[in-house]
Amino acid sequence: MLGCAQQIQWANKLIKYSSDLGGKQYGIKRILGKPDAFPQAGNSPNAWATKNALDGREILELGFEKPQTVKQIAVFENLNAGCVVKIGVDTGSGKYETVWTRKLNYKTPTFKASIPADHRYYFKRKRRKIHEAPDVLNPGIEHAILENAVSNVVAVRIELNFALLPGLKQIDAVGISDSEQPITAQINTNNIFESLQQAVAVAFDGKEVSSVAIAQDGKQLFFTSNDETKDQVYSAIRESNGTWASPKHEPELSQNENYNLVNFASSALLLKGGNRYTKGSGETGFQFYTVNNGNFLPGNLVKITAYNNYGETADATITADLKTIILAVESDFTQGGTDFYFANQKDDGTYGLLQSMGKVINSADEEITPQLLSDKKTLLFSSCGFSGYGSYDIYVSYRLDDTWKNWSEPMNLGAKINSDTFDSAPFYDETTETLYYIKLVDGKWKLHAVKIPIRDLMKQ
Repeated sequence: MLGCAQQIQWANKLIKYSSDLGGKQYGIKRILGKPDAFPQAGNSPNAWATKNALDGREILELGFEKPQTVKQIAVFENLNAGCVVKIGVDTGSGKYETVWTRKLNYKTPTFKASIPADHRYYFKRKRRKIHEAPDVLNPGIEHAILENAVSNVVAVRIELNFALLPGLKQIDAVGISDSEQPITAQINTNNIFESLQQAVAVAFDGKEVSSVAIAQDGKQLFFTSNDETKDQVYSAIRESNGTWASPKHEPELSQNENYNLVNFASSALLLKGGNRYTKGSGETGFQFYTVNNGNFLPGNLVKITAYNNYGETADATITADLKTIILAVESDFTQGGTDFYFANQKDDGTYGLLQSMGKVINSADEEITPQLLSDKKTLLFSSCGFSGYGSYDIYVSYRLDDTWKNWSEPMNLGAKINSDTFDSAPFYDETTETLYYIKLVDGKWKLHAVKIPIRDLMKQ
């Protein structure tokens, strides 16, 4: 029965804190709510980093939504765990009673993580320059078990001494429970995904694949591969037995030096990224191509009013009627790294202002490589900003209304698809009910595929 009746709450209110770096990333508000940097842990802009993270003393006072009996207080420490020295609880009087102190020679159980290497690999090679991430050492969870349970707890006070251990420190979340059963970070997923068959690699003449798109009729596949001089686009036709034919180089789609990729394909039209563009002109680097007897003819540039992007390129997906486009970009208004924005088509064929898709789907870290399914409600994407199995995992979220600003909590596609490394660039072929995606294997990007029934993936 342990765990069945366990009542867990996560801190939802800031009462007092001793320091804060400020900003959307690493700010004090990142400590509220359930963990989103655990269980993978490590350096994350989704966690609170203090001004005195190397050697100072810090104090946190956090409130909870409802009073409850507390037997355990859990502090999720992203980096160099073991710095919690004292915990007090408030039962409604506004005063804190000390209920736990660090014992001499006690060490918090920790583990070593090395996930950020994948983060650096992806962005240095394919997107933009970023600051070096520090080595990630010894995350852990301080499970403070109280000698006696305390009733009616409404707030906790946590004292930390960062001089106890060298290196950077971060706190992801603080939870309370009425049980001694250790509080852990739960990945938001569905048992349906755990019953999938294991994903298999899809090889194209040994080429390293960094992105993939499949035509709506399922008959043609496009992928990008770098031949050490530039990003090249290839296509492959589906054979009668369901396999893909040998890839064909598409020079018309490989004109730019970098970032050549197909984001959307129908039998008559492609959306391609990678064009050089002039910032401030409304150009986005994306362009429509018409399909004529197997030839790809350049069409209109995709222009968005007041378009702004820190990066040289972006990721995109679009509705089949071209009325709404979704982009992953970083700007002055993003929560942290790249966020998802949408824009609606105007009468002249250009698009209006980018609008954020909201804080539920956009974390303080990176959201990338979106694909919107044909129902215009189901969005697949990759992110390192939610609890997952590795650095970047693949998630699904569902549009909840017609504003395009309200989305369901991202759901992880599970351990059969996501690994402890880099999993990204999902593209779902609705005709064969197969998910294609990119996985980092031994330092190389490999295309993988797995069958997922459309009824289990698409919101009905």
